[in-house]
Amino acid sequence: MPVGSRPLYESCQECEYRGLRLFCNLSGEALKRFDEIGVHASFPSRTVIYTEGQACNGVFVVCSGQLKLSTTSREGRTMILRLAGAGDVLGLSATLNQQPYEVTAETLEPTRLKSVRRGEFLQFLENNAEVGQNAAKTLARQYREVFLDARRLALSGSAGGRLGRLLLEWANTAACGKNELRFTMALTHEELANMAGTSRETVTRLLNQFERDHLITRRGATLTILDPTSLSSLVQ
Repeated sequence: MPVGSRPLYESCQECEYRGLRLFCNLSGEALKRFDEIGVHASFPSRTVIYTEGQACNGVFVVCSGQLKLSTTSREGRTMILRLAGAGDVLGLSATLNQQPYEVTAETLEPTRLKSVRRGEFLQFLENNAEVGQNAAKTLARQYREVFLDARRLALSGSAGGRLGRLLLEWANTAACGKNELRFTMALTHEELANMAGTSRETVTRLLNQFERDHLITRRGATLTILDPTSLSSLVQ
């Protein structure tokens, strides 16, 4: 969701969405300390926050906006591993393992992040059991998402099924329990093809077909799923 659609909070204690986010849902002194060690910053669309192989200097919590996380082979081929949105924690694995960042993180739309330096974050983690629990849950969720993405690419037999699964996953995430399945499509058709394991031309053709079949509707960058049941049937 674009930054402008939600209020900006300088303090995590003021954020009304904190309770919906796995890592940020801290209490008492832990939340106060998190505010003290974190620094908020806003970035325009298509800004690289850090690159694969770069020395890790800390974690980034996504307050609003959307980023793509990608990796590049020696031959120069790039794969988008997943999208990160509000509540996600970037650089957590690299920080805990004392390793370089495993991926490149680039904003897809105006994005607001809260950064915490590596040393301060590790001390914060050591001093607060609640933070450790939330970090463990966050890593577990990220592992599950990577597993599901690998499963999607390996087991979904058709390009339409792979693309349909992506659209449904993103819409359900953006809905936050609401009935309307609508989200901002910040990826280009080339990037969508990268994630769906197909070609740009196929993605363009499939999106047009989904729209003709009244499975989705598009208005600008906003995509709404009209018939999730029929779209889900393509995934099987």
